[in-house]
Amino acid sequence: MAERRTASKAASKAEGKTEGKAVSGAASGSAAVGDAAGRAGAKPGAKAPDASRRSERSRRAIYEAALTLVGEAGYGRTTIEGIAARAGVGKQTIYRWWPSKAEVLLEAFLDRGERAAAGEAVLPDTGDLEADLKQVLRATVDELTDPGFEAPYRALAAEGVIDAELGARFVTRLLEPGLQLYVDRLGAARDAGQVAPGVDPRIAVELLVGPLTHRWLLRTLPLTHAYADSLVDYALRGIVPR
Repeated sequence: MAERRTASKAASKAEGKTEGKAVSGAASGSAAVGDAAGRAGAKPGAKAPDASRRSERSRRAIYEAALTLVGEAGYGRTTIEGIAARAGVGKQTIYRWWPSKAEVLLEAFLDRGERAAAGEAVLPDTGDLEADLKQVLRATVDELTDPGFEAPYRALAAEGVIDAELGARFVTRLLEPGLQLYVDRLGAARDAGQVAPGVDPRIAVELLVGPLTHRWLLRTLPLTHAYADSLVDYALRGIVPR
């Protein structure tokens, strides 16, 4: 889910600062720095090109190309060749780092979220659980309906159903960190007496994000702030008369 990113947006509104988790992507492998003749002809004392820097530039260009193409043409029409052409690299450069376009897209999507964050991601805690949850779910709705976010996220969700290994990484690296933010916030609310002591936060989380994801994935009905608010109301108060 989008919680890792939307948590920082929501928290910035509540606390007046941006919070998120920044994880710098480490570039692996290195680009060629020139052939033997070029090296032999280098001037004495000349500084050698920084291969890791060049490699990182290529990686960033590939990330951006993958995300842009999926948004423009859709996942089905996006190819490794197209990504390479848009990024200005050879397709072998991509295959050296990733085995498939799905893997490229997953890493690019994760990198976008990590670079957008700027600190430790937490859900807002103003002492008003209902207001905090509505704020975060509304932010999640905004992100899920953002075309730049929706296209790659939807493609990864669908591909993860077909490719079990990719799906497992999608859950481990993308979904679970976001869900854990809810677990932590609900756990704190339980400790503060705002949630019943026997409630399992991990199950309670699914009462909030499960219906939201279902409506978004299947496009059953519009995804709106009003719907997000209703999910919080139903999760906190239930549907039976008291």
